[in-house]
Amino acid sequence: MALQELDFDSCYRAVSARDPRFDGRFYTAVTTTRIYCRPICPARTPASRNVRFYRHAASAEAAGFRPCKRCRPELSPGDPGWDLRGDLVGRALRLIDDGAADEQGVAGLARRLHITERHLHRLFVAELGVGPLAVARTKRLLLAKQLLTETALPVTEVAFAAGFGSVRQFNATMRETYGFTPSELRATAGPRAALLAHASVPAVDAASPGSAADSVLNVAHPADRSDSAAGAVTLRLRLHRREPYDVDGVFSFLASRAIPGLEVADRTSYRRSVQGGTITLTPRPDHIALDVAVEDTRQLARIVARCRRLLDLDADPEAISDVLRHTSLGPLVAARPGLRVPGTFDGFELAVRAVVGQQISVAGARTLLGRIVAGAAAPGGLFPTPDQLLDTDLSGLGMTNRRVDTLKDLAARLTDGQLDLDGGQDPAEAVAALLEVRGIGPWTAGYIALRALRDPDAWPTGDLVLVKRMAALGIPNDHIERWRPWRAYAALHLWSSS
Repeated sequence: MALQELDFDSCYRAVSARDPRFDGRFYTAVTTTRIYCRPICPARTPASRNVRFYRHAASAEAAGFRPCKRCRPELSPGDPGWDLRGDLVGRALRLIDDGAADEQGVAGLARRLHITERHLHRLFVAELGVGPLAVARTKRLLLAKQLLTETALPVTEVAFAAGFGSVRQFNATMRETYGFTPSELRATAGPRAALLAHASVPAVDAASPGSAADSVLNVAHPADRSDSAAGAVTLRLRLHRREPYDVDGVFSFLASRAIPGLEVADRTSYRRSVQGGTITLTPRPDHIALDVAVEDTRQLARIVARCRRLLDLDADPEAISDVLRHTSLGPLVAARPGLRVPGTFDGFELAVRAVVGQQISVAGARTLLGRIVAGAAAPGGLFPTPDQLLDTDLSGLGMTNRRVDTLKDLAARLTDGQLDLDGGQDPAEAVAALLEVRGIGPWTAGYIALRALRDPDAWPTGDLVLVKRMAALGIPNDHIERWRPWRAYAALHLWSSS
């Protein structure tokens, strides 16, 4: 949806009703206060003559508005429109969320998308009214605001965790954009934040997610870090979601596919190794608690973005249901409201899962994947990178030579840049590139598109479980076309019904 497509009257009605369905889709800016809010802000609805609407928080900030301290725009779920789009702007926004602009700059972001920096800027201005640099800056500021408001992380650590290059830059940018310094924000964030900022708080035990309040970020002293890596910072953040949300479906799916040595999961939590530490995701009544224990907080923005994609938190369940409930899947949709398509923390990891899982059971695939993790011996118990997999001897793990060759070919293509499974490549082009790998057919490419490329219309052609479930339910094959553009969610409904 382009900037000019926002309808004033529709947006104003949504704000007046505080309709949660529109949270994250646009922001309301009030000219008399110079503040911008979420559509669900509990403050009194401003007069229409004093209101402006913006599609992205960066657009509001570029126009001179600062975020509301009451509704906190940094907690908004992502716009499902951008989450679905596979075009250049949609992919660029996902890469910015993943920290690409912070690490490589806008020039590096443009190179990742194989376009010029000027063309990328032109596309952003046409869609959002601001360039990619402004969007990246707003992302940094909003993450910093959340950390300052909810947590005890020192201001210096907040600066680097949010992606700023220096504390001086952080202070200057926040003062210029919001009119106050980080320390001033923390001082006015309320007694809870003040207590966290000045008191020692015991570390969260990841095995007991209810042992501390949900919005706490704990900074343990080195001597107190018995449950985490030496030098690690342990923190907790809230990840908001759109309701309804099928918690049991998502966490059960991840638990049944957890790789030994990398992940530990059940219906109530999901834990995995990440670079320099671990993360744990635990469902709460209205959000997901993310516990992070890492040595380098600069990867926090990437962790948050990847966890949101892993749990499909930005999907629009109402839009999906509106299409699927009027088809032959109606009874399944009614039985599992808020069903989501679990994503992945890493695109290459998911592609390896798909290849290894060809024509074997889920349990068998888990066993082989655990052997790959153990055989690669990546530092920290991580899943091997493409480079590491190329250097790993995969013989004797229980896979055929042909499957080993497929994995090596896949890793080589990611290493040399022919393939990008983490958001930089057009989904259709990525699927075409996957099909060029010997040993990857339509089912494997479709499954990777469904979970790694986040294509809501992906369909794993030839999946035996889907074929059997459709036959058992008396659903003809031509109904698959009726489930567009949500065939990925249709596949999950059928898988979940077995």
